[in-house]
Amino acid sequence: MIVQWIERLVEGFGLSGAMALAGLGVGVLFGFMAQKSRFCLRAATVEFVTGHFGEKLAIWLLTFGVAITGVQFLIAEKAIDIASTRAISAPGSMSGAIIGGLMFGSGMVLARGCASRLLVLSATGNLRALLSGLVFVVVAQAAYHGILEPARLWLSSLWMVEGGAARDLVLRLGGQEGDKLPLALLWLVIAFLFALRGRIPLWGWLGGIGCGLAVTLAYYLTSQIALAAIEPGDPKGITFSGPSAEVLMRLLQQTDKPIGFDTLLVPGVFLGSAVAAILAREWRMTVFDAQSGMLRYMIGAFLMGFGAMAAGGCAVGAGVSGGAIFALTAWLALIGMWLGAGATHWLVDEKRRPKAESALNNVPIASGRLISKARA
Repeated sequence: MIVQWIERLVEGFGLSGAMALAGLGVGVLFGFMAQKSRFCLRAATVEFVTGHFGEKLAIWLLTFGVAITGVQFLIAEKAIDIASTRAISAPGSMSGAIIGGLMFGSGMVLARGCASRLLVLSATGNLRALLSGLVFVVVAQAAYHGILEPARLWLSSLWMVEGGAARDLVLRLGGQEGDKLPLALLWLVIAFLFALRGRIPLWGWLGGIGCGLAVTLAYYLTSQIALAAIEPGDPKGITFSGPSAEVLMRLLQQTDKPIGFDTLLVPGVFLGSAVAAILAREWRMTVFDAQSGMLRYMIGAFLMGFGAMAAGGCAVGAGVSGGAIFALTAWLALIGMWLGAGATHWLVDEKRRPKAESALNNVPIASGRLISKARA
């Protein structure tokens, strides 16, 4: 039934139109669920490095577990074929994945959100996230085809790996294709245990699972649409560095490039998040102030933009979509993001916490009331 619906979609809108509509639908689903669940890799890493295994870590693990299990199930059932996917088939950069991942992880702590989280927050009226997201996109484009491209290419050339089996994490470690689905199921079990332990709310469950299903759905739809159109095409997951740069360039200049999955993915996420915020009455304007500071956000967005292009994707693109197909460089990038985020949190935020708490403890009583830490 789904295949027939996809065939009618391709007949009615053509390959590019069907791909664009698929991107819009997947984007709306991801944006809505990400806003409702507060899905965020930065928050998950902060909980992990501080030893507080709470709901943010559980929600991220749930998303990852659902995505990797869903994608590997589709592969096992021959519903998609990722052998020709660029993250597996093309040569990759180990140095770019490691260093880019570290840069991205550090940047998302400074900007208080990864690329996907900034996009989701922008739709809720958060102007800090919107400006940081714009800096991220500009730097990503500059690193892809701009003034920063030579630096990215040099970094990527330091340590390369061939495509094919050499870029498949499981095969590289001596495993077999049949080992992938059991490993994915193990991740899903671990995720459910963390979710139960973290006592996440209902929308945490629904949102975490929904975000993971959105990644799975992206791979399935892009594969089946290309198959229905009898056109060569690789399955695509969800990523935000490349698509965000494409949207920006389409806004700035005319192009003959046909629309596709990436074209409406970012607007779809924005729309889904905005709808979720409005329905929950959470839409409100948020701006920079003396306490938040602008400089750290801009530095963080810069690091994320360059890091995402060097690593081959953002926290969702490389971390979840690439991780779901066991791409070696994606897993290295994801590890780098966790390490970079953890180190930056300890160096920038945790070391300042005792001084900040000491200052709050010394706040004088005004008008007969002691100003609370939370309100200050």
